Amino acid sequence: MAVAAQRLKILARVPCLVGLLAVTACSSPGTSADHARTPAAAEPSAITDASYDWHVLVIVPFGVLFKDSPVPLHEVLLFHDATDRAETDGRECYSTPGAAPRFLGQLPDHYLLCFDHDHLGRVDVAVPLPAAEAPQVFARACALWLKNTATTMTSGTTCEGRDGSVVFSARLLRLPGDTAATVSMSLTGDPPQDAPVGN
Repeated sequence: MAVAAQRLKILARVPCLVGLLAVTACSSPGTSADHARTPAAAEPSAITDASYDWHVLVIVPFGVLFKDSPVPLHEVLLFHDATDRAETDGRECYSTPGAAPRFLGQLPDHYLLCFDHDHLGRVDVAVPLPAAEAPQVFARACALWLKNTATTMTSGTTCEGRDGSVVFSARLLRLPGDTAATVSMSLTGDPPQDAPVGN
């Protein structure tokens, strides 16, 4: 009889314990529901905007002849000092009126296709970003660019690597006190084997 009474007391407490566990689970700070609501802002896979992928900048294949460009090109005069003249000799750069792709969610300040001995060898782009957001945007983009590539250099303001035959180099530029920052990126493709080297 005493055993039966004890069992009844234990059974009477079960609903209270179940209710207490349910309340505790709902108020626990580490539940899976909370994790599901936490944005994965730092994860490269969370970026769904295609303009974060530098491949969108290659609207003309590297190595293509100038005369075979599928987009209209407008020549741009570039001014260089004596220290970098040797590097740019033989290179002519062109803008693409109305055809510049969005990059990092922005329209570029400038977008240039540069031809070396009539073959496309380089793409240069610069996009403005709000200074307060720029470091986070640059870090997320860099993580995406380096996800499946060979890393050459990375820091808070530099992101360099190689993806197959293309070398990319990006910089985050901001002057103290400025409200805007600039992300500049250069893509360099290996020249075709039949392209002349040098002058």
